[in-house]
Amino acid sequence: MDPDTQPTTPTPDAEVPPPHAPAEVELQLRWGDMDINAHINNVQFARLFEEGRVRAFSRWFPGGAERLPILVVRQDVEFRATLDYTLDPVVMRLAITRLGTSSYTIGATLSAADGTLCALARTTMVVIDPATGRPTPIPPSARQILESHRAQLPELRPRD
Repeated sequence: MDPDTQPTTPTPDAEVPPPHAPAEVELQLRWGDMDINAHINNVQFARLFEEGRVRAFSRWFPGGAERLPILVVRQDVEFRATLDYTLDPVVMRLAITRLGTSSYTIGATLSAADGTLCALARTTMVVIDPATGRPTPIPPSARQILESHRAQLPELRPRD
């Protein structure tokens, strides 16, 4: 049999690299985040998702070298379970789930200390030209960084 036609098995060096893993950020809840029902108020989830994005971006863009003028243009949050106050940190996983010309979407999950998935979020950010306030293409250096943090996360349920 011709060696060029023989089936080959991949060697460990030829394996496809695994997909990127979401960034993981631990966040501390605040006593004042609770509502009358003694669980974390739904409004506080937006703050937690914002804090997670800020912390992830400080890792992804170390030293603040990439100061992108960005705006949140959409945020969807889906609640899956109540989140009770605890002194243990909660865990947020974040990844870039969509990358467009001038905008990108950050997916995030928020889990209780025991691992219970409490909420999912999708936040769409748009890069703007500070002089005009209009959308502008994502700079190539920032696009490369964002692309390196693309990963799969659980999807939001479709709306009726």
